[in-house]
Amino acid sequence: MFIDFFLLLRNQKVPVTLKEYLDLLNALDKEVASYSVDDFYVLARTVLIKNEKHLDTFDQLFGAYFKGIEQIRSSDIYDIPEDWLRKNGERLFSKEELEKIKKHGDLDDLLDRVKELLKEQQERHQGGNKWIGTGGTSPFGAYGYNPEGIRIGQDESRHRRAVKVWDKRNFQDLNDDVELETRNMKMALRKLRLLSREGKKEEIDLDSTIKTTSKNGGMLEVELVPTKKNVVKVLLLFDIGGSMDDHIELCSQLFSAAKYEFKHLEFYYFHNCLYENVWKDNVRRWDDKIPTSQVLNTFNDDYRVLFVGDASMSPYEIFSKMGSVEHYNEESGKIWLERFTSKFPHFVWLNPVPENEWKYTESIGMIKKIMKNRMVPLTLDGIGRAVELLKKKAE
Repeated sequence: MFIDFFLLLRNQKVPVTLKEYLDLLNALDKEVASYSVDDFYVLARTVLIKNEKHLDTFDQLFGAYFKGIEQIRSSDIYDIPEDWLRKNGERLFSKEELEKIKKHGDLDDLLDRVKELLKEQQERHQGGNKWIGTGGTSPFGAYGYNPEGIRIGQDESRHRRAVKVWDKRNFQDLNDDVELETRNMKMALRKLRLLSREGKKEEIDLDSTIKTTSKNGGMLEVELVPTKKNVVKVLLLFDIGGSMDDHIELCSQLFSAAKYEFKHLEFYYFHNCLYENVWKDNVRRWDDKIPTSQVLNTFNDDYRVLFVGDASMSPYEIFSKMGSVEHYNEESGKIWLERFTSKFPHFVWLNPVPENEWKYTESIGMIKKIMKNRMVPLTLDGIGRAVELLKKKAE
């Protein structure tokens, strides 16, 4: 039972043992987990994984192995019949068709309209431009197209234009032990170091030792000084999930390099834009949220702040109350970003999207402006530019 999954973990170098596998079977036999994928996932992760650095790999392998057994759905807002959103084929739109589809224009109007439709609609629809359904140009549904739709029931982003997503999202943490291709990043980040002698005296000061020994008529007297240490403090905020899934490997390399270079490093995750909560564990992000105001009040303004994200989202997510794709935020993302840029004078935004493509995404320009043009690409050259920006206070 589940032997193939156990072997898959072993083959991908996740250090699970036969004893842990037997413990898992014993727990299942005693019905520790109920008959749901969620409960089994928590049980398997607890029994099999003993080091948090393997959680990301476990999540990916679990998702790949058990894909399709159960789709996690959220009914926090509306209970929409599943067959209305079933994918019976995916419509491909021509360039001419896409250009004819206009934006609705206002987030509140969108939300009011979907409430009306839920009262009126009595059956499944596909390929239309009005009702909640699939494969059409309506702002509401799945597997179609609209420049500012509310995505419901779709398993992933396709056009990356949704202004609301009514599905529970599970994002993966970034690996902090990735070594491949991180050496150059480490060298680039090293230029940000500020070395200061502090702590216990344990390093020989050669010049002082020579002078003191000369004064003592040749009798050796060793002079010690504290070791030089990097005293730069860094705060990393990673956009995670959605369109950032394309950049997981690159961000993991940056995360690994930063953890190696900076002793004083703190990190948090957010999704698309900064709002009232952040988190440190993507598996438990809905239960262990950390108030963003707490982060602002915890760290001094001498921290260097690095935002890492593709800044690709609906403009509503930046400027509107209740504009988040996942929850009803009481304050806009712009307000929270500006609170950070006001508190921390040393900040920069690293964008994994190639710089020559920024002009094609409206929200990237918006975030760049909020960041006072302190946005650079997540490349080796971009990291070098980020280091230079972080040495100076924003004007």
